[in-house]
Amino acid sequence: MASVPSVSYSITVRLEVPAGGRAVSLLTHAVENSGGIVTALDVTNAGHEKLRIDVTCAARDTEHAQQIVDALDAVEGIVIHKVSDRTFLMHLGGKIEMQSKVPLRNRDELSMAYTPGVARVSMAIARNPDDARRLTIKRNSVAVVTDGSAVLGLGNIGPAAALPVMEGKAALFKRFAGIDAWPICLDTQDVDQIVEIVRAIAPGFGGINLEDISAPRCFEVERRLRKLLDIPVFHDDQHGTAIVVLAALTNALRVVGKSLADVRIAMAGAGAAGSAVLRLLLAAGAKHIVVCDYKGAVHLGRDDLDESLRWIASNTNAEAYSGDLRGAVRDADVFIGVSAPGILTGDDIATMAKDAVVFALANPEPEVAPDDAREHAAVVATGRSDYPNQINNVLAFPGVFRGLLDAQADEVTDAMLLAAAGALARVVTDEELGPNYIIPSVFHPDVTTAVAAAVRESAGGKVRSTEA
Repeated sequence: MASVPSVSYSITVRLEVPAGGRAVSLLTHAVENSGGIVTALDVTNAGHEKLRIDVTCAARDTEHAQQIVDALDAVEGIVIHKVSDRTFLMHLGGKIEMQSKVPLRNRDELSMAYTPGVARVSMAIARNPDDARRLTIKRNSVAVVTDGSAVLGLGNIGPAAALPVMEGKAALFKRFAGIDAWPICLDTQDVDQIVEIVRAIAPGFGGINLEDISAPRCFEVERRLRKLLDIPVFHDDQHGTAIVVLAALTNALRVVGKSLADVRIAMAGAGAAGSAVLRLLLAAGAKHIVVCDYKGAVHLGRDDLDESLRWIASNTNAEAYSGDLRGAVRDADVFIGVSAPGILTGDDIATMAKDAVVFALANPEPEVAPDDAREHAAVVATGRSDYPNQINNVLAFPGVFRGLLDAQADEVTDAMLLAAAGALARVVTDEELGPNYIIPSVFHPDVTTAVAAAVRESAGGKVRSTEA
């Protein structure tokens, strides 16, 4: 349960109160006494005897929202007419739409946009397939592909339940990078089928964003698609997370005056995100890392290592530490969690080195309570928006794909990921940098352009002409 009211659980209650007296004051007190926060109060109809009011308030969760409604209902003179969940209202009918970029006002325009004029453009592409990037939406389109097997922190909930998340992803692509992204929710979790479906639809897109596919299948899907396709394939749960973590850590270490090559890092989580973060940290120069999963430290002496864990064991934990996460955290300079909620306490953070950095990124409930971590660590980051230093993938993937599409890149390389992380870190100026500001806001105007430019330069490209 969330510890404080959140807009994610925002409700609007339409009610009637007597026009005179203390009714309005009583209803605001009822919300506040229930632990909610009134965020808006709108009179929608006024009469001599009754006022119709829409009261919008934030709750901690669904149960708490109902408690607020019950408290309002108990106030004498108040009659409740309707309760609306604002999050569900936002999703009614879906969050995205397709619209034409060209006018279709008369027969001439219809003849050019569709038959017979469109046939000339189709034949031009048939003669020269590369023209598809210039003459179609392909140049600015990304497929957001999922099988619904690892959606947010909700687990294997299937393709239909994943669609609201994929719509949201598409909306973020458009809002932050002007990219047209299309949700593709697959009713299969078979690796061969996923690869074949994506291969078959790829001609219509300039890039593929894999999303919420569970490990270890996600590694195989990405590896095979990168070999098959001539457009970039990017698994955001892996590489988007890794970019933002490296950027934030770069700046956190600037705050505490330590270097990546020297710090001791303890990581919790060896799945898709953890593996990608690890690989990028190593590529950036980190040398002293111990990774833990739910069985403890990953080391070559374990007899349960699959291919991914064996790679981790071979490239980390040089001292062959075989204990648990709490032991790995002791005397570490940095903790990075991409795992499960509540696995550490403030007392564990107290055992870390001086000026420790803690990234507790499990969402919505972090590996350690942020307030507890802040009592002992110099810098704390989470995946949540209600604390400073939010590690959010939207800081990376719109700019990464903007750069890839502009450069007409056909692959994603580690050099591009490192360039993106470096550019993102540099958005925070020396004057702005501090323990509570190591990563820019997702709404910072320079984020997408800076990341896109770095990726484009790393890809060896400039913005290519799209003129006919």
